[in-house]
Amino acid sequence: MLLKKQTVWLLTMLSLVVVLSVYYITSPESRVNEFAATEDNNKEKSNDAEEAAKDSKGESTVTTTDSEAVFEQMRLDLMEQRDKMKEELVTIQGSKDKTAEEKNEATEKINELQEMTDNEKIMESLIKAENYEDVLVQTADNGTVKVTVKAEELSADAANEIVQLVRKNMDAPNANVAVKIDPK
Repeated sequence: MLLKKQTVWLLTMLSLVVVLSVYYITSPESRVNEFAATEDNNKEKSNDAEEAAKDSKGESTVTTTDSEAVFEQMRLDLMEQRDKMKEELVTIQGSKDKTAEEKNEATEKINELQEMTDNEKIMESLIKAENYEDVLVQTADNGTVKVTVKAEELSADAANEIVQLVRKNMDAPNANVAVKIDPK
């Protein structure tokens, strides 16, 4: 059965609308806008908390909101950097000028980036389970893993436990792991 030109055109336009809607909903920019709105709300709460924290002499006490913002900003910067890298690799994949080998390399790099991101999130969850308020795990291209822990103090034993936990769970027994403390 042949479809009329108008029917084909209508179905094509509807499918285009659906695809664009899905892209818009899942695009990273929507997450950035949500983060900006959350950050504005946090700033307002921070100002309220600072005013409430002032003692009778009008001096303010230290708040942890700045430290939370630093961790979130570091996460956002890392996410933006990786999104740019993925975008460049996707461009290579879609390019007609590139060879099949270059496209396969780009696909492998995208998969490696995703695996690295997933491993970092798992490690953050495992380290947070050890009673740390917040943790940021970053993996460099050379295999170095940087772990930033939010705590008042970190003993050498606790840092060693974090190093061993990272090496064990990332299947890298000889990985170079740096543990840094971010005071509350």
